[in-house]
Amino acid sequence: MLWIAITSPAFHDGEAEFIGRLLAHGVDIVHLRKPDAREEDCAALLGKLSAEERSRIVIHDFFQLAPRYGLRGIHLNSRRSEIPAGYAGHVSRSCHSLEELVKYRAGYTYLFLSPVFDSISKEGYASAFDEASLRKASGEGIIGSRTVALGGVTPGKVALLRSLGFGGAAMLGCVNRLASLPVQEQVEALERMRLEFII
Repeated sequence: MLWIAITSPAFHDGEAEFIGRLLAHGVDIVHLRKPDAREEDCAALLGKLSAEERSRIVIHDFFQLAPRYGLRGIHLNSRRSEIPAGYAGHVSRSCHSLEELVKYRAGYTYLFLSPVFDSISKEGYASAFDEASLRKASGEGIIGSRTVALGGVTPGKVALLRSLGFGGAAMLGCVNRLASLPVQEQVEALERMRLEFII
C-alpha cells in the first residue's frame, strides 16, 4: 500500500531534513502543499533536498518547478485544476466525491479521495463517507489500487483502508505532528507507522 505524506501548509525550521527522514523511514511520496507560499520559498526548500529525495516529491503549486528540480510530478486541485501544456509526467488529483473518482479515473497516476475520516489538521472538516458506501464503491470498482484515502488517516486505520480496497493512504496531521519531536522519537514513530503498511 502506498504511503504518502503531505507537508504542513506553513514552512518550519528543519523542514528539508524532516522530509528526508520521512522518505528514509517508509514514506513513498511527499506532496509539497504550501497554498500561501511564494515560488521562491518552495524553490529554496526543494534546493535543500537531494536529487533522489526530489524525485519522490509531488508539487501542488508552481508546476514549473517540477521539471526544473526533477520532481516526481504535479497534483491538481481546485486552485490548480489544469495540466500545463506540454507536461507529460506524473499527475494526481484531489477528489471529494465518488462521482469525481469516476469522472477522473482515467489519465491520472492516482486520485485522492477526501475526507474519508474526520480531519486531524482541519477542525470541523468531517468525513463525507460512511464505511458502507465506501465498501459498495470498492465492490463496484470505483475505489481501487489507484485511489488514495486522505482526511483523518492514521496508522491505525490503514488495515481498514486496505480492506476497503484503497491502494494508498495520505497523511497530513498525524505525520506533521512528529516534526516537533526530537529526531530519534521521529524515527521511532515513523518506523512504527511503517509496519502498518507492510503487513
